[in-house]
Parts: sequence; structure tokens; C-alpha cells
Amino acid sequence: MSDSLPTSDDIMNVLTGVIDPELGSNIVDLGMAKGATVHPDGSVEVKISLTTSGCPLRAQIQRDTKSRIESLPGVQSVRIVWGELNKAEKAQTMATARKNAADNAGETSVPATTRVLAISSGKGGVGKSSVTANLAAAIAASGHNVGVLDADIWGFSIPRMFGLEGRVEAKARGEGERPAIVPRRIDVGDNYLDVVSMGFLVEDESSALLWRGLMLNRAVQHFLEDVVWGDDLDYILIDMPPGTGDVAMGLARMLPRAEMIVVTTPATGAQKVASRAVSMARKSFMRVAGVVENMSVYIADDGSEHHIFGSGGGARLAAETGTELLAHVPIEPAVSSGGDNGDPVVLSEVESPAKAAFFALAELLLTEVAPPIQNDSCTARLFDAVDAALEAYDNTSKESE
Repeated sequence: MSDSLPTSDDIMNVLTGVIDPELGSNIVDLGMAKGATVHPDGSVEVKISLTTSGCPLRAQIQRDTKSRIESLPGVQSVRIVWGELNKAEKAQTMATARKNAADNAGETSVPATTRVLAISSGKGGVGKSSVTANLAAAIAASGHNVGVLDADIWGFSIPRMFGLEGRVEAKARGEGERPAIVPRRIDVGDNYLDVVSMGFLVEDESSALLWRGLMLNRAVQHFLEDVVWGDDLDYILIDMPPGTGDVAMGLARMLPRAEMIVVTTPATGAQKVASRAVSMARKSFMRVAGVVENMSVYIADDGSEHHIFGSGGGARLAAETGTELLAHVPIEPAVSSGGDNGDPVVLSEVESPAKAAFFALAELLLTEVAPPIQNDSCTARLFDAVDAALEAYDNTSKESE
């Protein structure tokens, strides 16, 4: 991509991450994205045609389209020009969706209506796993079913943070098929957290994994293909390995609709390294949903604030990369002890600044930045109508012959 303004091709490339949640394919492959124009002032105009002009998914497609395009450097505004597919285009869209569904069947077991958030960092030691665990618990406590995929294969820590031990359950499938992996489940009120980690597959958490690229990617692929994620799963949070290595690139390829949240600390060094994770995401056409500044400040009992690790790293990273600063999470001993004891601070009965920050972050994601994908039907019901039209066309053609 250009360092100044993206090209029309860049815009179309990022739109391959906008997925029609019913059809399970992106709006470019489906023929719904008709083209993009980038103007010298940084404004972008995109033409999108829907299966029907009154589609209830329009707001979601609009939100995803704008957020992905606006994350590109140099973009100042986005305008969407809406249209409606004609009968021939609708037939082609449905045919494409069916072919993609057939070609990609079993590619991952992640439901099309599940929002995927990759929690990433440029380096270790910034509290990425702590943010993943507490944010997942806060979203579940807010009334949603959440999966947590611990993709930090070498440095897995999610099982300890949730107080989970032992092995995952394997469930037999058809002859010649790999067994299905059943996640470890934690009930959070009326909702649940499903957790999968390499920590459930080793003898103990001190075991070292001497794996390289292909094995790492294969392990993550198993988690995406063979885990029995629930059909009612609203979110999956992925605890990414730090940096921009094989697993990060592989996940971007296997889950093109994933969105990245980058965790940094106030320190300039952490901020500079985290910018590489943003760069990797954009080169993989992933949407960067925003930045979380962890360990931002220590608040003493008397209410005084102490910036132990400096200040401003999160804001600088957001400004430098053109993203949004989503939250400041303060330093708090209860967060660390909760992670060590398997008791996330957001699920404790004690109120604290860190707990409040995680719930505020969850609320922001749920309502504005990455709201749940709504599965209101508008395209799927067109399948029968399109089939009938194609059948009538075939019959007419035969009669004319």
C-alpha cells in the first residue's frame, strides 16, 4: 500500500474482509462490491449493491466497510453508494456463495456469525494474555457467549488465568476423520466461556514445545478446524503470540474476517514495537479495531496517580497508525494475582479501577467498535426464489429448443 493514499485496488483488497454473515463469503467475491474511487483529499467512495435494498444487514455491512477502509493510512472519509443487485447478479451471487460454501466446507469450525478479535502485541510482557482473559470474561458477563483460543503456542498462559487444568475432551467423528476437540467450558451467569489452549494438550505447563513454523501453524489449524465451537458463539478472542511471526500470518490467512486489537504499554519502546503488529495486520488486510494501553497508571489508595512506565504510548500508537485508543487499563495487583490464581479480576466481587476499565472496553466493543453480528435473514431466503427463477429459465430454454 502507498504511504500516502491507498489505491482503488487497496480498497477492494480490504473489502475482502467484509463478510456477509449469512452467505459466509466476502462482498468482493460475491460481486456486491462494485468498485472504489480514492480522491486526492483522502475521501473514498465505494459502490455496494445488496441483494435487496431493505436488507437488515445493511447497517452491519456499512459499519464493517467503513471501519476497514478508515483504518487505511491517508483515508479521511468514506462514502458508500448503495445499489441493488439485478436478477442475474443475484443468481450469480447465490451461485458463488454456494460454491464457496462447498469449497470451504470444514475449513474452520468458527460460525459465520461469530465476531473474531485477535488480541495482539509487538512484544511480550505487555499483559496481552491478561487483557484477553479479562476482556473475554467481561464480554461474557455482559450477556454473550465467548470462545477463547490460546494461539500463543509456546507461551500459553490462558488455562492458568482461568483456573483450568487437565486435558481437553476428544469426541469421535466419522471413520477416517480426526477426533473433534471439545473446549473447556466456564459458566458466566447465563452465558459461557469456551477455552482451548495448547496447555490442555501437554503434560504440565512447564513443558517446553520445540516447534517451528509448519508445526505451529498446523496446531492453530487444528484448533480452528476441529474444535466444537457452539453455533451460538458470539465472539472468539484469540490470544496471539507476540510479534509478527508464522502464527500471526497464518491466522490472518485462515480467518480473513478477524479484527485486531493491539495491546501496548505507555513506554515508547513497547509502542514502537507494537506498530509492527499494526503493519502486519494491514499487509494481511485485517481490520485494526484499535489500541489498548495496559499498565497505564498506578492509582494509590489515596487516589494519587503514578505513571511507572511513562505515559502516552497508547495515544502515540493510535495517532501514528491512524487507529483508535480504546482503553487505558491501570496497573493493579488484583489483576496479576487473579491471573495467577485463576480468578479474573472482572469476575471478582470487588470493584476496582481495572475491573471498571475492562467492562468499559467490553461495552465500547459491544456497542460501537465490534458489535455482535446480527443474523437477520435477508439473503438466505432468496435462495429458493433464485432456484425457482433458474428452473423456470431452464424450462423455457428447453421449450424453445
